[in-house]
Amino acid sequence: MCTMIMEKVQIEGCGKGTGGWFDVNQANVSYDHPFNAPLEHALNIDFVNEALGPGARVAVELSAETARALVSTIQAVLAEAEAGGHI
Repeated sequence: MCTMIMEKVQIEGCGKGTGGWFDVNQANVSYDHPFNAPLEHALNIDFVNEALGPGARVAVELSAETARALVSTIQAVLAEAEAGGHI
């Protein structure tokens, strides 16, 4: 049995949904049962702009292993960009 774990974080960026690009200002990150991925539990990330309504949402459901690999890859890319003077 897993109790849903949920955190929200303010972000700055853009997402692309069915209606095109929109500003995203919040990410909802949870660990719970996914809606669509064929997994028992997943790390779920919703990139949203609640002021724009329910259509302003980009969602992903990742396995724990995939989520860890994504975090590692993001850290590596940011480190390389910083080392190159781009950040």
